Amino acid sequence: MQRIYYLSLEFYMGRTLQNTMVNLALQNACDEATYQLGLDMEELQEIEEDAGLGNGGLGRLAACFLDSMATLGLAAYGYGIRYEFGIFNQKICGGWQLEEADDWLRYGNPWEKARPEYMIPVHFYGRIQHDHDGVKWVDTQVVLALPYDTPVPGYRNNTVNTMRLWSARAPNEFNLKDFNVGGYIQAVLDRNLAENISRVLYPNDNFFEGKELRLKQEYFVVAATLQDIIRRFKSSKFGSRDPVRTSFDAFPDKVAIQLNDTHPSLTIPELMRVLVDIEKLDWDKVRPCMGGNGCRDFLRQARKINPQHSKSLYQGVGQRFSCIKVYAKFPGDLDRMRRMSMVEEGSVKRINMAHLCIVGSHAVNGVARIHSEILKATVFKDFYEFEPHKFQNKTNGITPRRWLVLCNPGLAEIIAERIGEDYISDLDQLKKLLAFVEDEGFIRDIAKVKQENKLKFSAYLEKEYKVKINPNSLFDIQVKRIHEYKRQLLNCLHIITFYNRIKKEPNKHFVPRTIMIGGKAAPGYHMAKMIIKLITSIGDIVNNDPVIGDRLKVIFLENYRVSLAEKVVPAADLSEQISTAGTEASGTGNMKFMLNGALTIGTMDGANVEMAEEAGEENFFIFGMRVEDVDELDRKGYCAKDYYDHIPELKQAIDQMSSGFFSPKQPDLFKDIVNMLMYHDRFKVFADYEAYIKCQEKVSALYKNTKEWTKKVIKNIATSGKFSSDRTIAQYAREIWGVEPTRQKIPAPDDPRE
Repeated sequence: MQRIYYLSLEFYMGRTLQNTMVNLALQNACDEATYQLGLDMEELQEIEEDAGLGNGGLGRLAACFLDSMATLGLAAYGYGIRYEFGIFNQKICGGWQLEEADDWLRYGNPWEKARPEYMIPVHFYGRIQHDHDGVKWVDTQVVLALPYDTPVPGYRNNTVNTMRLWSARAPNEFNLKDFNVGGYIQAVLDRNLAENISRVLYPNDNFFEGKELRLKQEYFVVAATLQDIIRRFKSSKFGSRDPVRTSFDAFPDKVAIQLNDTHPSLTIPELMRVLVDIEKLDWDKVRPCMGGNGCRDFLRQARKINPQHSKSLYQGVGQRFSCIKVYAKFPGDLDRMRRMSMVEEGSVKRINMAHLCIVGSHAVNGVARIHSEILKATVFKDFYEFEPHKFQNKTNGITPRRWLVLCNPGLAEIIAERIGEDYISDLDQLKKLLAFVEDEGFIRDIAKVKQENKLKFSAYLEKEYKVKINPNSLFDIQVKRIHEYKRQLLNCLHIITFYNRIKKEPNKHFVPRTIMIGGKAAPGYHMAKMIIKLITSIGDIVNNDPVIGDRLKVIFLENYRVSLAEKVVPAADLSEQISTAGTEASGTGNMKFMLNGALTIGTMDGANVEMAEEAGEENFFIFGMRVEDVDELDRKGYCAKDYYDHIPELKQAIDQMSSGFFSPKQPDLFKDIVNMLMYHDRFKVFADYEAYIKCQEKVSALYKNTKEWTKKVIKNIATSGKFSSDRTIAQYAREIWGVEPTRQKIPAPDDPRE
């Protein structure tokens, strides 16, 4: 059987207890047992810390993929880093984001088991030495990689896979030679330098961090994982046929390594180094066994961390690919060779890691159809023209176990009453619900579950935020990392416009809204932090205006994380997916809201395109520029002032921001935001403003008609089957890894005592 190894610098797992109970069909038994003990299972679940070892979509995707690989019966392993401190806890003080360290391990982690018997040495720095045996890497600094294993159970199928996370440990002899000259204390203290490698997750999402520690983290997980993979292969029957020397002939057929984005791309030169310099294979016999998904384009100098990689990259992959293969196909096209080179020449030679991923992998994929097409047409056009067979699409997905059964049991139950429970591991079966779109009883049940979820979340907000909201209002929710391209500022402009309309006609009927925005800003991202301050400042004005009353409330959801998402998503009426077309690779929050009965207002970007295709555009609120419109605007030149001058409501909103209306004590507080929007806005907020406001009017008009709104909700739920991560992983398995997934299912016991 082929083994799949999924390498990711992030695994945003959230809590484990309830997910394990759901997948093992033990939830009823555990509820009963705790009740008999006089305990409340929900209270126990709230005690568990989130395992926040990821920033956002990328880390959460990895967690969904692990769940699906186990559910599909694949022999798969997740490999990453056991960060001592995960994504920071966000505190909002006076409207500003403050970061607190996430000491998630302070009470231990009952789900993991340390495996010191598989501890692995990882080498850093040093120099290359040539002798009669070949190339040796000497005078290195050694850091030990201690594995911690966490079980990943599949859904009712007797399969439990493993997530192995590496923790950095200094060896006992680390710098202890200094003891001989009286430096013992300092030598022991210096152990922290080695162990810092797994200390903290870098809190940047969609942003390259060119720090040496970050590069060490990337090499640490790659080097430890490859040694573990090769150890496992050697102990298998395929690697041990030759008693003298391991045969690697079967390696590409029995080992599939999948890279999550370009962060673990050092896997490619490291595998070459190990196979050529240590296992003594010939260059030409090293065949790729890797796939890479969601590549982004950035540069990096890896030479200092591992000097041997320079040889692998410059002499090996670089020369064989650029100088021989490319030149052979495009003779004389030196510009193309330069564009496709992995080594970027300059005062300092740098490695283009995205190019490395493409050259060193047998398959590369985007994570939504539009994303894959953009990669082929722009960023990787030369590579696509050279090797079109390498490029694939694998639209992202979410696990329905966590994002329906666990977080929305009421909805899961009424679906099961109509079509049975098999949809939980075969989400395409949700299409059967289309037969119930006109069913009065089902329409009432769907609306009732949504209202119960809204009441529950309203009570949570009142308890946690001391804010009372109208549970009959439209819950309009945008939760994701704070980024300019995700355009929380467009949402802010709608809030201000809606506020101004109520103030202008206070006696007119408006559909009441509770607008919630949540997400973390990278600590060094000034504009993102200013956006949070703007949202909270708008909320201070709106929420305390007696003319507005409960017709509009604005809430910033502090410390958005997986466990909070599990409460927010089931309660949403409207999902905001409003990034500039062509900027969001896929998105997965959009899928969670769709599955849980929220309607989407969104641009044709990322997976929104395919979601609208599945549900029908008439069941979506689509607005704004398409990718081709954005390109055309770039060619013409985007002038924000033209929109400002010609749209009175937009001008009023911007003037209020710049005059200090929302920050009376600091009139210039938002001048940076206004200046960016007016003169430096790469994401063209004003260009989509008018279409967005008109689309929001359609939302309010439809929300007045509960029955028609709910029919569209049912159509969205019924057509969300494509966006299961089970489908995504089945495609990876068949089309990239070359294995056939299984769907064996063990029935749940009827009696909790069984």
